[in-house]
Formats: sequence, structure tokens, C-alpha cells
Amino acid sequence: MTRKQRRLTVIGGSLFVLAVAAALVLNAMRDSIVFFSTPKMVAEKHIQPGERFRLGGLVQPGSLVRGDNLMVRFEVGDGSAALPVSYQGILPDLFREGQGIVAEGALDASGVFKADTVLAKHDENYMPKDVADALKKQGLWKEEYGAASKGGNTAARAAQGEQGAVR
Repeated sequence: MTRKQRRLTVIGGSLFVLAVAAALVLNAMRDSIVFFSTPKMVAEKHIQPGERFRLGGLVQPGSLVRGDNLMVRFEVGDGSAALPVSYQGILPDLFREGQGIVAEGALDASGVFKADTVLAKHDENYMPKDVADALKKQGLWKEEYGAASKGGNTAARAAQGEQGAVR
């Protein structure tokens, strides 16, 4: 075997080992790559009590109940399922009923999501295509969703164009 053949064999073998390692890592992390799970996904996955994950959805109107010592209970829904959430602490300023949120925590034995962090989603203009399609199928889609995001993109492009012209 010549030096060139040995070098190519070593490089090919190294690339193969690297590809297998990357595939194993991605396979092991496939569930944790998701940014958050919706209440419907939680029911479908049969997530065990105590397992940490992120829950995302809309705070259901009329479900917000404030208690003592900054204790708050509310429901998070995605249009097809809802999950009760309890949280103790200060909520973000943008938190309100009908608002999108992402909460981090775990389910307890009774099926209530015990959140230790609640994040309010500040911009409802952008919406992933699959979420927009689901809202359209359920009849919950509002035309201003699409108009707002298109208008925002156009305004941003115009501002970038003006900045480019000034330079």
C-alpha cells in the first residue's frame, strides 16, 4: 500500500467514525431538540411525572387564579388540549390571558405542570408554518396574523434599504 492509499484510508475511516458519532449524538438528543412541547404533544408522548420539559401554548382565558405568596394557577392550551399549570413567583410583565407563553418545569403525580420558570412570548407576529396551518384548520386563524408579519418584514427591508443608501 502506498503512502497516498494509507492516508486516504485513514481519512476515510476518520470521517466514518465521525459520522457515526454525530448520528448517535443526534439520535440521543432528538426529543430535547424541540424548543417546547404543546399540551397535545405532552398527552401523546405520555411524559412521566418528574421529567423536566418546556411547555408552550396560550394562557386560556378565564383560567388565571392568583393565590397567596405569589402562587398562580392557569391553564395552557393549544386549541386541542389544555394542561393546568401552577407557578410560584413573579410573572413576566407581558403575561396575560390569551398570551403565548413557554414554561419550564415538570408534571406532578396529579397531572399538574409545576413550573419553575415562565417566559412570556412578546411577539405574536411571527408564527411557525405548522402552527399557522393548525390554526387555519381549527378556524382560529386571523388574517391580521399574516398581514402583520408581512408588513413588518417589508418595513424592515425598507429600513435596511434606507440605511444602505445613507452609507
